Amino acid sequence: MAGPAALSAAAAALVAALLLLRREDPGPGAGPSMAETEALSKLREDFRMQNKSVFILGASGETGRALLKEILEQGLFSKVTLIGRRKLTFNEEAYKNVNQEVVDFEKLEDYASAFQGHDVGFCCLGTTRAKAGAEGFVRVDRDYVLKSAELAKAGGCKHFNLVSSKGADKSSNFLYLQVKGEVEAKVEELKFDRYSVFRPGVLLCDRQESRPGEWLVRKFFGSLPESWASGQSVPLVTVVRAMLNNVVRPSDKQMELLENKAIHDLGKAHDSLKP
Repeated sequence: MAGPAALSAAAAALVAALLLLRREDPGPGAGPSMAETEALSKLREDFRMQNKSVFILGASGETGRALLKEILEQGLFSKVTLIGRRKLTFNEEAYKNVNQEVVDFEKLEDYASAFQGHDVGFCCLGTTRAKAGAEGFVRVDRDYVLKSAELAKAGGCKHFNLVSSKGADKSSNFLYLQVKGEVEAKVEELKFDRYSVFRPGVLLCDRQESRPGEWLVRKFFGSLPESWASGQSVPLVTVVRAMLNNVVRPSDKQMELLENKAIHDLGKAHDSLKP
């Protein structure tokens, strides 16, 4: 039987889902045209030729793990570095050249060197209130993220990518959405050359970590008509593919915000592209 904390998390997650449904989102469109897909393929080839380096924060989580896998499969970067609180173990040959920097997030300033020399950064850090408590959640999802972004900016990172959440709003009365909105705004103040924020809906994946609240929300969306569910949720693999398709596209915007529909549309281009 689920304990009080799990039940509380489930209730909070369902409330978040209902809040998302209140926000209009037409769902995914038709996806990229053939011309757009061909152009993206050329952009990917050009990007590889630049020999850029990348770091990933939160590679032990579902999003970070999926992103790392996709990065290695596409071969977009000449150097890949994971920054986390512990060293991860990989058995596959494809991971043999992945660099790992182990840091103490409570003393990040002592690990500034881990953030130096990266062209692109992806931040997938995140926890839950049920797992870490309210204070712990704020510390990870806001404070750790912001400090990491500050060190990345100082270390020369030009393009910072942040995984946030649909409905993020620093004025929200819901702690989760409020914190996500706050950190989005604070990172923007750092003035990266390019700053991309991804606001996916409910992530559809089979988590290795048990999160009863998210399980309940996935079941909830599973009972809705597909057109509604796709407007408020998105497969995890679509998110990471959209992130990488976006990173290879030139942009003259200092800050770009990709909502759930844009993530769906951009992620669809992957199936027509070959590394």
